[in-house]
Amino acid sequence: MTDPRAEPSWLLGPLRAREDGLLAAVEELVNIDSGSYTAEGVNRVADLCQARFERGGWEVERHRHRPDQEWAGAPLGDMVVGRRAGARPVAEGGRRLLLLAHMDTVFDEGTAAARPFRVKDGRAYGPGVTDDKAGVVCGFEAVEVLCGEAGFDDFAAITLVCSPDEEIGSPFSRPLIEALAGEHDVAVGLEAARTNGALVSARKGISAFTVEVAGKAVHAGVRPDEGVSAVLEAAHKAVALQALNGRWPGVSCNVGVFRGGSRTNVVADRATLQVEVRAATTAAFDQAMDEVGRIVAATTVEGATARMAPAHRHPPMERTGAVAALVAEAQAVARELGFEVGEAATGGAGDANTTAATGLPTIDGLAPVGGEAHGPDEWLDLASVVPRTALLAGLLARLGVRGDAGT
Repeated sequence: MTDPRAEPSWLLGPLRAREDGLLAAVEELVNIDSGSYTAEGVNRVADLCQARFERGGWEVERHRHRPDQEWAGAPLGDMVVGRRAGARPVAEGGRRLLLLAHMDTVFDEGTAAARPFRVKDGRAYGPGVTDDKAGVVCGFEAVEVLCGEAGFDDFAAITLVCSPDEEIGSPFSRPLIEALAGEHDVAVGLEAARTNGALVSARKGISAFTVEVAGKAVHAGVRPDEGVSAVLEAAHKAVALQALNGRWPGVSCNVGVFRGGSRTNVVADRATLQVEVRAATTAAFDQAMDEVGRIVAATTVEGATARMAPAHRHPPMERTGAVAALVAEAQAVARELGFEVGEAATGGAGDANTTAATGLPTIDGLAPVGGEAHGPDEWLDLASVVPRTALLAGLLARLGVRGDAGT
């Protein structure tokens, strides 16, 4: 048996031999519309993931989204989880490794037909090609090469999550991911590497919420003094919320949507703000959200009232000592594969935030290099696919056993 801990460069050969099939699998997924609210498309991707788990001998769970669990009035796709047992029990130092990937994209139905998978000048393009369809495929490839072709089994368990709703804050899958976090020792996120190849060692937390303001409607020309303008009150709150930007290091606040009123001759009795707050640390996040609560509760226009309705919240993924150790392991594997990787913090949140918030050591950005996610020019660097998949496989081999348990 080849030991990829001692010779991670061995992984490059088998992965190069599989590269055409790997890219064909990415193409197949990209050409399926799987926006978060396109449940049928997400489930077509879930079917392919489930079939691949079954072919590989994984233990498979499919968590089906029920009609009574609709999110924002729409059904969501299913979550698929594959589990693979290793040969070293936890009691003997074996670790349980949790891989996080997502099947959904931000794109509307019809996008895949309008701009399907294509390759040009060393890059692949298409909706979700790097966020996160390459991550899904490379997760399978890394484990299959590691466990199948290298015959490596010196770990307790490897679990691969294919979630259906990461792009909308994981309202369905988050409780399931939190439960899985409690059963594992390390989490590895399969979001794309940064455009310079850097791993992700920290992610901002995010709270997205709606502020609903109520006033009193009257004729704006006949009895304006008797009205209570919800729009004016909402405007004061919007200014106060925007002023939170930079008040604490790493905190941003954006009032992204402002709606209110019905007619120009009616004092507005309703207004709505849709807002998101992001923060790099839990302490700053809590301070910012405490101030949000004060702003919502305070009244500038006499008689107006307001309430905050949460949409979703991801706590920050902070760079702890345990995360730094994971980064160092990944960097050591990369050097043995012949390249260097840095690390970066990012403002985007994801399922890695969820596992980190439970206290599970988490590293992200282990998929191939890509950029322009969520846009029409989203791309995947084809030259990075094999090296980054080898990096993932080599890292899993390194993490399979606790450092104090021997090898």
